[in-house]
Amino acid sequence: MSIKVSDHVLQRLREWGVDHVFAYPGDGINGLLAAWGRADDKPRFVQARHEEMAAFQAVGYAKFSGRVGVCAATSGPGAIHLLNGLYDAKLDHVPVVAIVGQTNRSAMGGSYQQEVDLLSLFKDVASEYVEMVTVPEQLPNVIDRAMRVAAAKRTVTAVILPADVQELDYSPPQHAFKMVPSSLGMPSFAPVPDEADLDRAAEVLNAGEKVAVLIGQGARGARLEVEQLADTLGAGVAKALLGKDALSDELPYVTGAIGLLGTRPSYELMRDCDTLLVIGSSFPYSQFLPEFGKARAVQIDIDPFMVGLRYPFEVNLVGDARTTLTRLLPKLERKKHGSWRRKIEKDTARWWEVMERRAGVEADPINPEHVVHALDALLPEDVILAADSGSAANWYARHLRMRGGMRGSLSGTLATMGPGVPYVIGAKFAHPDRPAIALVGDGAMQMNGMAELITAAKYYRDWSDPRMVVAVLNNGDLNQVTWEMRAMSGAPQFLPSQALPDVAYADFARSIGLDGLRVEKPGEVEGAWQRALAADRPFVLDFRTDPAVPPVPPHATLDQIEAAAASVLKGDSDSAAMVRQGFKAKVQEMLPGRGHRGGGEQ
Repeated sequence: MSIKVSDHVLQRLREWGVDHVFAYPGDGINGLLAAWGRADDKPRFVQARHEEMAAFQAVGYAKFSGRVGVCAATSGPGAIHLLNGLYDAKLDHVPVVAIVGQTNRSAMGGSYQQEVDLLSLFKDVASEYVEMVTVPEQLPNVIDRAMRVAAAKRTVTAVILPADVQELDYSPPQHAFKMVPSSLGMPSFAPVPDEADLDRAAEVLNAGEKVAVLIGQGARGARLEVEQLADTLGAGVAKALLGKDALSDELPYVTGAIGLLGTRPSYELMRDCDTLLVIGSSFPYSQFLPEFGKARAVQIDIDPFMVGLRYPFEVNLVGDARTTLTRLLPKLERKKHGSWRRKIEKDTARWWEVMERRAGVEADPINPEHVVHALDALLPEDVILAADSGSAANWYARHLRMRGGMRGSLSGTLATMGPGVPYVIGAKFAHPDRPAIALVGDGAMQMNGMAELITAAKYYRDWSDPRMVVAVLNNGDLNQVTWEMRAMSGAPQFLPSQALPDVAYADFARSIGLDGLRVEKPGEVEGAWQRALAADRPFVLDFRTDPAVPPVPPHATLDQIEAAAASVLKGDSDSAAMVRQGFKAKVQEMLPGRGHRGGGEQ
């Protein structure tokens, strides 16, 4: 019995172990939709509310499962809508395959309805592999290569299927000239550096007296080896945001996040070290790394095209983090845990005290730092966390301590708004037995988070653990940009661009069969988290937070923060009204080393 090309595409995806495709329908993939019906919805078609959200869900699925995420969309506008989510995957090195429809071959080049040059459209985001299938014999090779390249290079690939090709009878490639056979499977491999390079790296690390380590998501599979290395070298370990879950924050020498959203101990770790080891990270902000010429540096990365970036590294090791560290560790000399290590641990312990103090500062009505800090102690050991871009990412970076098997991520490199809710939806399909929490601002929630609550309402009964909490930091302001304007431009809030309408997010959740609660008093915060984490369905917490609480950079001095405050106060009366009485005093209270100006303790 003959099958159609569309049937074979789904069959091949099943053979690759694909169990979910995050998608939105359209007539450009009608052939595939019919095949899904014939295949008894295997792999499962997960219907998002928008193609961009389907792509984000595929990214979340891939990030939290370690497998290839697959999304699908129709031709023209559907394919275009996928792009933002696909760029998020590409820039964060996440394997995602996009399957998109196209107009019939006979209409191509005729300015036909919804005809877009998809090969050109996808040639950047899917630069490693994008192909259009024009005859059945191109399959299964095209599907196989798209899956294999995405997995091997941790990137985006795309398969374009014209509508008429989907309806053709499938004919496999023959043992003939200009036919390309194919096979399934992605063999595991772990590149390792040359022995001489390992010796050079060991010489640099052994010579250092103040060793700092920066890890990213590439170190996630080498947790024990990183712990052993830090113990051997007496080093402190800072984490790029994509590597936040790569090492436990309960370890006393783990200084937390680095960069604009990072911690003071991480900033000082990099400022004062004489030796730097970067493992599995392409952290972009070189100004948060040691001054050039002050530290010798070594990098480990699995991708040869990502080494030598960001800092003048003396030795670049290309290899899998775990395998490379396993070979490097025997070459390292044990250092005494002296004043350097003691300072790191003291500064880190003090930082967490500062975070507790900042969370305790009064605000009007609720301090957003209190909202996230209160969650920290309540986090389930197997929770999956996602933070949206914006000020919510600051509090995720600084107040939540990863421990045990917790996982967390955000849009690290693209830093796009909107992936928080679809990320955790994708995570719930990857791990239906684990609770998930999204921290989002009201801007991101209005942009697309509310619509994706409908997706959660549609599917949550299929999850063995139905808990999915969406916490909205509702401050009526596009807050991160507002503070960037104040800090960088000395400008007050520009209300036409920054002010947001108030929306009853919890009421909306309840209207579609979910649950929710609006929280307007600090004393209600902890109880609200407990109620949401005990719910039998997805739950929206609408926290009314204060937009005047600044996302203070780790290197900021009191003078700089007061300058930002002054930019608010010199604005119009509406802007000034947003700043509560005694703003400067409260900011001073939030900072470590309060009462001092411009010194290293701030």
